[in-house]
Amino acid sequence: MTAPHPSAAPSPDAHPSLPGRRGELDFGEDGRFTIVQFNDTQDGPRTDRRTIALQEAVLEDVRPDLVIINGDVIDGSPTSALEAKQAINNVVLPMEDRGIPWALTFGNHDEDSSERTGMDEGDYLDFVRRYEHNLNTPGARGVTGTGNQVLTVRSATGRQDGFAVWLLDSGRYAPAQIAGQDFEGYPRWDWLRPDQVQWYLETSRALEKRRGALVPGLVFQHIALWEHRFAWFASVDSRTEADHERAVAKHRIVGERNEDECPGPFNSGMFAAMQSRGDVRGLFVGHDHVNSYVADYYGILLGYAPGTGFGAYGLGGEQEHRLRGARVFHLDESVEGVLAGTELRLAADYGIDLGAAAQPGEPAAFPGGVR
Repeated sequence: MTAPHPSAAPSPDAHPSLPGRRGELDFGEDGRFTIVQFNDTQDGPRTDRRTIALQEAVLEDVRPDLVIINGDVIDGSPTSALEAKQAINNVVLPMEDRGIPWALTFGNHDEDSSERTGMDEGDYLDFVRRYEHNLNTPGARGVTGTGNQVLTVRSATGRQDGFAVWLLDSGRYAPAQIAGQDFEGYPRWDWLRPDQVQWYLETSRALEKRRGALVPGLVFQHIALWEHRFAWFASVDSRTEADHERAVAKHRIVGERNEDECPGPFNSGMFAAMQSRGDVRGLFVGHDHVNSYVADYYGILLGYAPGTGFGAYGLGGEQEHRLRGARVFHLDESVEGVLAGTELRLAADYGIDLGAAAQPGEPAAFPGGVR
C-alpha cells in the first residue's frame, strides 16, 4: 500500500474533527442527488473506444451530480509518465467535458507501471487535482494509503452535511511475508489497515458532532471485504447452492457472481466498525470485474459495480463484454437513510458493440492547464 505522498499539502480531512471537502456538493432543491460509480476502466494510453462511449452514454442518460472512478483507473501498460497521464486523461474527460464533479480511488493495478513511468499514486493525485472538476484532496495525513477522504453533500434544507461519500484506498497486494510466514494458499490482495478504520471512526464522529446527528453515507473502495463473500452464501464456511438460495432470501441479493471475491488475507474490521457507527448505508467495490451483485448484509449494502473498461478481462468468449457497465446511486433526503436505491447501467443498454476484438482509440488531448 502506498504511503501518503511526501510532498502533499495538509489535507482538510487531516484533523478528524474538521472533515472537509474540496469544492461544494449540494442536494438539489428537490432533495435529490445522483452518484455514478465507474470501476476498473483499467487501460493504457489508447483506451478502448467503447469504454469512453459507455461512460459518455451513462453520463448523458443519468446526468449525475458526482462520479467516482473506483480503482484500477489504468493498467500496467504505460511506458512513460506521459502515457500514464494520457490513460487517466482519457477516462476523466467525459466528466470534465460535462462539468460533472468527480473523484477517484486507487486499485491494485494503478501503480503497476510505476518503475517505467516514475509515477506513484501520490503523483497521480497531484496530477488529477489539476482538473477543474476533480474533488480529490491529498488525503488524510499519517494514514495508510493514498487519498483517504470524505466528501460531504450539503442538505437542501440548510447548510448542514446531508450525506457523506467515503473514499478509501484498499491497497494493492499482500506483502511477501509477515513474521517470517508467506501467504501461500491465501488471497494475495491487500486490505484496509487499522489506522484507516480508526480514521473512519474518528471522522464519522466528527461529522456527527458537526451536524448534531449521524451523517448517512456510502463507502467506495476497490477491493472487497470478506463480508461480501459471507453475504453471498449466508455463511462463513459452507458455500453451496443451497446456502446461496438461503442467502438470496435472507440478504435480498440482486445481481450476478461470476468469480470468487478477492479480498485480502486478513479481515480489516471495517464492516464491524461501520455497523458500530450506524451511519454507512453501503460499501461498494470493483476489482472482481464480472461480479455485479448487491446484498443487504445486516443493514449495510455490500455490492459491486462491474468493470467499465473494455480493455480488462471480462466473462470470456462470446459473453466477454456482457457485464460492462456502471452503477447508479439515487439519494433522496425524504427517504429514511437517504439512499433511495441503486441500479446498473450496462453497455448493452446503449447499443454499444460487445464484440470481443479490442478497439483502441487515440489518446485524447489534455485540457488547458493540465499536463
